Amino acid sequence: MALPNNFTDISFKNLIARFLRLNIAMKMLVGYLPLAILLGIISVYSLSSLERLNHLSTSILKIDIPIAKSADGMIDDILAQELYARRHLILKSKNMKEIFAERGIDFQAKLDSIKLLPNAEKLPILTIETLHNEYETLFKKRFKYIKRPGSKTARNLDKQIEEKQLEITSLVKELNARSVEDQQRRTLLSAAVGDTAFKVAAVLCLLGFILGVGAAIIVSRSISSSVKKLKIATHMISEGNFSDLPEITNQDELGDLSQSFIEMGRRLSRLEEMYIDASPLTRLPGNIAIENVLKKRVESNSLTAFCLCDIDNFKSYNDSYGYAKGNEVILLTARCLTEAVEENGGEDDFVGHIGGDDFAVITTPDRAPYICDAILKKFDEAIPKLYSEQDRARGYIAGFTRQGDEIDFPLASLSIAVITNTKRRFESHLQVGELAAELKEHAKAQKGSVYITDLRKVDSSRPHIH
Repeated sequence: MALPNNFTDISFKNLIARFLRLNIAMKMLVGYLPLAILLGIISVYSLSSLERLNHLSTSILKIDIPIAKSADGMIDDILAQELYARRHLILKSKNMKEIFAERGIDFQAKLDSIKLLPNAEKLPILTIETLHNEYETLFKKRFKYIKRPGSKTARNLDKQIEEKQLEITSLVKELNARSVEDQQRRTLLSAAVGDTAFKVAAVLCLLGFILGVGAAIIVSRSISSSVKKLKIATHMISEGNFSDLPEITNQDELGDLSQSFIEMGRRLSRLEEMYIDASPLTRLPGNIAIENVLKKRVESNSLTAFCLCDIDNFKSYNDSYGYAKGNEVILLTARCLTEAVEENGGEDDFVGHIGGDDFAVITTPDRAPYICDAILKKFDEAIPKLYSEQDRARGYIAGFTRQGDEIDFPLASLSIAVITNTKRRFESHLQVGELAAELKEHAKAQKGSVYITDLRKVDSSRPHIH
């Protein structure tokens, strides 16, 4: 069955995609694993070839050469035995007979040394040994006719000795020739094994070099490409461009770092927006930041409490003490809100400055009462200190209406309207603002510092005053 033309391309792309999803450590491992496997194959093959060469060399040194050397010596011993036997027959010398026996012992010793070699059972050793024994027996019989060399029996024994000697030397020469042939065969085989091992090792090394370079290129390009994108992202962030940062799709440490860069860019963008929008007096986030946080809470339908804070009788204080002292009241209020949220709120709670004497706190319904109580307590304890002793003792500021009538303005207090979604669902952040502004008017109608929580359902009863 024929495969589609794009099958190889698809498979290759899938492999690349899977490779890019690996972390850096796994990429290094996968990239160099084939090289490690190839090096293992080279090592195993080289060791096996060396072992084979060692076996061939050992066979030559411990089998072929000893057999050839022993065979040459055995032929010398056979010829020497004949020589000394003939001298004994002529000279009737006992010494020649003893030398004949000694050379026979030498012959047997060489034959015994061949018996100890590996695979000696395949050689005609026993045949040679039997023939040699018969050879010596014939000589011993011939020694009995030393005084009758011309007798028929003596001539017959001489003929048998000659035939036996020829038979022995032929077998020994055949043994020698076989050992020389084996030595040559093993030598040629050793050369062939060495040549093949060199060629295979060279090819495998070349393949390993190609795989190593290829793996290094793939891994380094994957890492360098990601690092280049991170460098570009860093440069963009340093120039204040927090959007459209280059994204790294690799699912490794660099990919995670890229996602962190993108998230950092989003947060820096929000922080920059908050900084631009922040009040120059209190340094608290302004309307844009307040709307964004409130909008996010409303859209996620998470439990939310929006606290709208307003300073009562602030205008009369400003008119009487001046704008510089009025700014102190604004800063005092901001500090009270911030400290109360830090002490009683959560990490995701928010404090903002809408403008003038209006502030906002965004928290959860369960934390709102504690935060509001803390704000009012801190404000009521600190605000009298910003009045003169005379006004503080009287408990009010003497002033005039726009029509010129004299009137007494109480000391500044704080009104907080708290809107929650515990019994209703917010439709939008604008709805929350409208409800808070409406409820704030109810809070300002009360005497002193107070907070009102709107626990009404959509069509329910009055708010709860604290």
